[in-house]
Amino acid sequence: MILAFKIGFLEVSWVDLIDIGLVSILLYQVYKLIRGSLAVNIFLGILALYLIYLIVRAAQMELLATILGQFMGVGVLAMIILFQPEIRKFLLLIGRSTEINRDNIFKSFTNWGSEHHDDFDIHELIEAVKTLKASHTGALIVFSRDIELRFYVETGDPLDAKVNRRLLISIFKKNSPLHDGAIIIYKGRIKAARCVLPVSENDHLPPQFGLRHRSAIGMSEVTDTLLLAISEETGRLILSRNGKYLRGLKLKQVEQKIMEYLHNTEPKNWEEISIEAESFEPHETKAE
Repeated sequence: MILAFKIGFLEVSWVDLIDIGLVSILLYQVYKLIRGSLAVNIFLGILALYLIYLIVRAAQMELLATILGQFMGVGVLAMIILFQPEIRKFLLLIGRSTEINRDNIFKSFTNWGSEHHDDFDIHELIEAVKTLKASHTGALIVFSRDIELRFYVETGDPLDAKVNRRLLISIFKKNSPLHDGAIIIYKGRIKAARCVLPVSENDHLPPQFGLRHRSAIGMSEVTDTLLLAISEETGRLILSRNGKYLRGLKLKQVEQKIMEYLHNTEPKNWEEISIEAESFEPHETKAE
């Protein structure tokens, strides 16, 4: 083991430094995951209890150390129960990354000699979006390029219908029994309506964002999908991808972004695009 430096009797190697660095990164990622939720207070409470346990054990207070040791003994099980939503979200993020990497590895074999195209008329969709925006009809649409999203499809009502302007408008009509929730479009077909999506816990989102917008961003955080959300109050539209969002886009730009996603030709710098897209918002009109 190669020695990095020595502090008194404590010898620190390069492996120790790497170990400390990785643990720091892990703790920071855990903090980012639970930031803004009640889980932060629980997490800090567990850390404080563990610190007290170490101090008590070092001071050789046998009785108190034994009592606290019993809590530490079931600590892993207690954390699994308390942090079940956060652990699930963390595993979804890992699974998503693994699936993306797997798709990249085998993409040349599965799609060799051909490109991926969703078999539906994008103009039908854009015309429906135009009508929904103009009438201030709330809508939430999920576009999935490579994943069928069976888990989320099963939360709604199965349709397996062709994308059609009249059908989309009918689904999201305020008196329609299917309007509450999202529709999922996969390989050019509406797989299901009234689907339940995860809500983003990002506390830096604009305060005017409602449940539809937060669901769109939340879904894009945990899946490799593109989300389109229309506000019922203002008729404004956002596109969400990888936890980021674009707003103030013209319908032509919306069509372009959807086609880029479906054909896997989208640019990677969504943050720069988001800033650029903000400049279009003052020009947005209800006629869009």
